[in-house]
Amino acid sequence: MTQNLLENGTDSIPLEAQGSVKCVINAGCDDESRIYGYRPNQLRTALTYAGFVLTAFLLRLVFHWKPEWYVKCTHDRCSLRRAEKLVIKDQYQQFFVHDICIVTRTGARVKLVNRRSLFNSCVPDTHCVETGTGVRLLDPFMSAAKTAVATERQPLLSRLEEDALIRYFYHKKIKYVWVSELEGFAKIDVFSNTPCSHFHRTTGLLEEDAELQRVKFGGNRVQIPLTPIWQLFVLKALHPFYIFQVFSVTVWFNDGYWMYATCIVIISTVSLSLSVFETARNERNLRLTLVSSDHVKVARGIDNYTELDSDLLVPGDVIEIPKNGCVMQCDAVLIAGNCIVNESMLTGESVPVLKTPLPDPSSSRKKQQLQQQKVRSKPELIFNVREHNKHVLFCGTKVIQTRFVEGSRVRAVVVRTGFMTAKGEMIRSILFPKPIEFKFNQDVIHYLMVLGMFALAGFVYTVVLMHSRGYPVSKMIIRALDLITIVVPPALPAAMTVGIVFAQTRLRKAKIFCISPNQINVSGTLNAVCFDKTGTLTEDGLDLWGVLPTEGDTFAQPVHQPDSLASSPFLEAMATCHTLTRIEGELSGDPLDLKMFLSTGWQLEEPERDDHKKFDQLVSTIVRQPAGQTQPEESQRTPCEIGIVRQFTFSSSLQRMSVIARRLGADHFTAYVKGSPEMVQSLCRPETIPASFHDCLMLYTRQGYRVIGLAYKPLRISYLKAQKIGRESVERELIFLGLLVMENRLKPQTTRVIHELLNANIRPVMVTGDNILTALSVARDCDIIGDQDSVILVQGTPAEPPFKAQVDFHYAGDLRKKVREVVPEHAFSMLNARDPEIDIREGNYHLAMTGRSWEIVRANFPHLIPKLVVKGTVFARFSPDQKAQLVEALQQVGYTVGMCGDGANDCGALKAAHAGISLSEAEASVASPFTSKEQNISCVPTLIREGRCALITSFGIFKFMAGYSTAQFMSCLILYYIGCNLIDVQFLYVDLFIITTLSITFGYTRAFPAWPRRCPACGLCQR
Repeated sequence: MTQNLLENGTDSIPLEAQGSVKCVINAGCDDESRIYGYRPNQLRTALTYAGFVLTAFLLRLVFHWKPEWYVKCTHDRCSLRRAEKLVIKDQYQQFFVHDICIVTRTGARVKLVNRRSLFNSCVPDTHCVETGTGVRLLDPFMSAAKTAVATERQPLLSRLEEDALIRYFYHKKIKYVWVSELEGFAKIDVFSNTPCSHFHRTTGLLEEDAELQRVKFGGNRVQIPLTPIWQLFVLKALHPFYIFQVFSVTVWFNDGYWMYATCIVIISTVSLSLSVFETARNERNLRLTLVSSDHVKVARGIDNYTELDSDLLVPGDVIEIPKNGCVMQCDAVLIAGNCIVNESMLTGESVPVLKTPLPDPSSSRKKQQLQQQKVRSKPELIFNVREHNKHVLFCGTKVIQTRFVEGSRVRAVVVRTGFMTAKGEMIRSILFPKPIEFKFNQDVIHYLMVLGMFALAGFVYTVVLMHSRGYPVSKMIIRALDLITIVVPPALPAAMTVGIVFAQTRLRKAKIFCISPNQINVSGTLNAVCFDKTGTLTEDGLDLWGVLPTEGDTFAQPVHQPDSLASSPFLEAMATCHTLTRIEGELSGDPLDLKMFLSTGWQLEEPERDDHKKFDQLVSTIVRQPAGQTQPEESQRTPCEIGIVRQFTFSSSLQRMSVIARRLGADHFTAYVKGSPEMVQSLCRPETIPASFHDCLMLYTRQGYRVIGLAYKPLRISYLKAQKIGRESVERELIFLGLLVMENRLKPQTTRVIHELLNANIRPVMVTGDNILTALSVARDCDIIGDQDSVILVQGTPAEPPFKAQVDFHYAGDLRKKVREVVPEHAFSMLNARDPEIDIREGNYHLAMTGRSWEIVRANFPHLIPKLVVKGTVFARFSPDQKAQLVEALQQVGYTVGMCGDGANDCGALKAAHAGISLSEAEASVASPFTSKEQNISCVPTLIREGRCALITSFGIFKFMAGYSTAQFMSCLILYYIGCNLIDVQFLYVDLFIITTLSITFGYTRAFPAWPRRCPACGLCQR
């Protein structure tokens, strides 16, 4: 057996040549892909190049369309360890070809070359430089002599072991590295099984360590290269459609049919140029909108900070967050100080979120005591980005403000860079969307293949007939080839786009702009549309409708102006139970909290210090009632001031938040709690709950209002205990105060459009990053959920040994009522057993679920996803990835899906949908084929109507062109038989005047204003 050697000058070491021929990358994930290894074969390469010459390079053109075929013809299949080129088959059955790159640990690129000794030698690769690493040891533009001198003076490799080289490749912008233990390639795992205490112990990387990390992980820049115009022109010109047009006009020019050939050349050149221009503009807009960089302060040793370009950041770097905020250029975990962050890019909700430092178990007093007593401590807490997302600053989010102890820094440790970040994942979903298969396009291709078979038969018939009659060879070939251009008319694609062009013009007049005209036809077949909520269906934020305080054992009359109420625990709860703060003098926080507090008319003050120093204070916030408002007689002499000393932030799983506050002059603290009415009721003393609680709650929720419950409890504890008391001790035995009724005002056009879609048998679905209660309220308000329809919540519980994962179904209005539409109500995951079957029956009900439950169901009950999306109507707290997953799940059960949104968090779903409609000109517009200047959903029915019009026009033109070409084909066969043919003027009259005129008049037909309940057919064989 031939031994493979790794050689550098005189040094060489053995390199084993074993490993699997194929393997899987990203096993068990959504993007699981097959990977096959190949190495060059000189004999097969020579035979392939001979085939290029013999076929006049037509074979090379085929390989351009199918690069994986080229690899299979010029390479041998081999183990991944010995491979130099890879073929990857992704989850969508698409093929990708990648070269394997090899670098040393210091970043020098090397490559394998075959020598006569048949040994593999490792030499400097002077023709390619690793992009984004910041390391370039050899100049690729140096002459061969200078390169040799440089290599001689500074040898790249001393005697090495195999692990001294890094073999890797990039697939869909993600770096995969060879792992010897796995005998395969794997995605670089950053901070896997890393304890939280590690981040608090780190002091940053030295420059040389950062360089090595940069070689391993690559640069931090999100690379979106701009393709040169000439390259775009060549790539598009090599499309089969343009190649066939070149063939056709060549035949026509040789036959003297120059007039029509010239028209086709002009039309094709203009069409190709416009397509290239549009593609180049989209690439430029995508890069300008999504790619950014900044300067950051990075630790290079203990408390030694230097300013670097963010492109040079690597995992493990310790960075300082500026006190005035910044846009994050990486994913980093906070280890010191607090940050107020706008995460609208991820959630679509412009709500400031408080980020706190990652817990440090190693510094706890309890652990020190256990160590002193030599008691075995629990395993260390392992860091996980999802579980600790309240401590992670995600790339692309905006840090509005930082807060820290005076004299300290707000520090964070970089955990992910480049395309591994949250923003990078979003951009990857834009660059590599799921391919959309439109049945009409597939049927057209199949029909053209059938016509091609007729053309081949006509070619043989013409050659045999003219040869038997003694025609010259040149004329015989011209006539036979001309027959092919008659059967498959080159003008067919251009004629079919006429309807699309006119539809695009009408859409532009309706202020809907399109960057992908081919998807106009697809939009005509939509039968389901997903809508974002905030900014799409509704105006931004909530409005206060009124409040219902309690009076004894019943509710008082609704009060629409809370500032008219006398000072009471109810009003104090509204003024204190929130997480509002002042940023540069302006109140900022959750829109619900903001509306609630402003309605009281109270004033919020914070200590007179710089915003970024508001950290770890005794009383962080003070609320004060204006002197003009009504106050109880006993407090008229003392101004009503309340200091907030502690906050328990809102938790979606607990469905509540609370604060501990103290009134000026009071001898005790008071806990105020705010949350979902059902949850607050369960925490209150039964005698404080009005008898009409359930009836009153159902009255407002069925009208689409968002209802919040309020409660309080006096706390006779010390300040020190108030800072240490557990949340569960505070939020129990409460006194119920009343209800807060909010309305999320719909945009004026929303309800009308939803009714239009429902009447046209098009299913509306809401997918949002907002709270599920708010989402359900809005869905009822706009009639996505009917007044008489019930809502069933799908709740997933993760597996926590010894308990198994569980999925439960219960009514949103009554958690205790038995669910009859879903059997059984509960299901558990069973290891090594058949998946539990759940029967989801028909009826007037809707399923609703959160992103957390969606993730649990996908991981433990994937067979339920198709059933859930068929009846699912409201999907709340969904991340950008989950929105795209929902769109794909709907597509897999047979829906043609549209998506309408306005935020960066909608980009993945907009790109995955059959037709994405952006209501924003920011990030969402570069991912969406359609952008509406009107900031409401009235664009959706307009687009669908124009899509149906364009689709029907394309059907009509195709049938007309297919009938015309078949009739002309048969006519020519008959004329050839009798030794005659049409003259050029007759051909020109038919091709240019009759066909062109009818094609244009077809496209002038406008969309029908009425909405038939039946969607038009999307295939040639459908009715």
